[in-house]
Amino acid sequence: MRKKSVTVIGLGPMGRAMVTAFLDSGHPVTVWNRTRSRADGLVAKGAVLADDPAGAVSAGEIVVLSLTDYDAMYAILGPATGALTGKTLVNLSSDTPDKAREAAAWAAGHGAYYLTGGVQAAPDGIGKEESFTFYSGPKSVFESSREVLEVLTRTDYRGEDPGLAALYYQLQLGVFWTASVAFLHALAVADAHGIKAAELVPYLSDTMATMPDFFGFYGPRIDAGEHPGDVDRLSMGVASVDHVVRTSEDVGVDPSLVAAVLAVFERGIAAGHAEDSFTSLIETFRKPGS
Repeated sequence: MRKKSVTVIGLGPMGRAMVTAFLDSGHPVTVWNRTRSRADGLVAKGAVLADDPAGAVSAGEIVVLSLTDYDAMYAILGPATGALTGKTLVNLSSDTPDKAREAAAWAAGHGAYYLTGGVQAAPDGIGKEESFTFYSGPKSVFESSREVLEVLTRTDYRGEDPGLAALYYQLQLGVFWTASVAFLHALAVADAHGIKAAELVPYLSDTMATMPDFFGFYGPRIDAGEHPGDVDRLSMGVASVDHVVRTSEDVGVDPSLVAAVLAVFERGIAAGHAEDSFTSLIETFRKPGS
């Protein structure tokens, strides 16, 4: 069976990993990057380096974008819109759901088919079974591209709205980066007490391993709008977070991260949720009237 031709624009670590996966799978691959030297190793493996973005787009049936954000897409493809007609444009760059919807309309206006993607893997996870990518956009476009996209990772189609893949991606990142910064804060407090990361990490890992059960227990209650204080109470939670803040301050570690968490807890108390579960804090995040 003939392998579809693929173009990859953007040759950072993720883009280079994607090109390698496509080449290893037998796809003809054309590449383009502002810094041309990044393509040298890929050309040695069999990729073709286009002279310009228009040439890159023209060469591929499926055009994959691996860029910093959507502004980079417009800057690169703006002069190449004449080549977009009939192409499938798969944007794996990071940006907001609204930006994804705007980009889908822009692409359609130039005759292209458009999918938004959110890769849930580091570059070394490309081509591995455990990795996956969120996709959204027209179902027919996704289905016609699925076999090619699954060279990179498993696919998780979220729906026709082109903003959905970006939304799911950003929701994952919000949890990931918040937890990662909390990890660094914990290590800073530990280090101030002479405790090295290697000693603390196993305990922090055990805590994180409980989170799926934690989410699984509270998720249905949140969906039902129920926040009973039968398992935990916000009044106990605010005291606990306050202790973390003061523990940080006692050793001169910046408490701003946990202080922000404490402020959210205190808003929940002020709103009358002292005897409710900490999950009642979701009301402090929601848009008024929603």
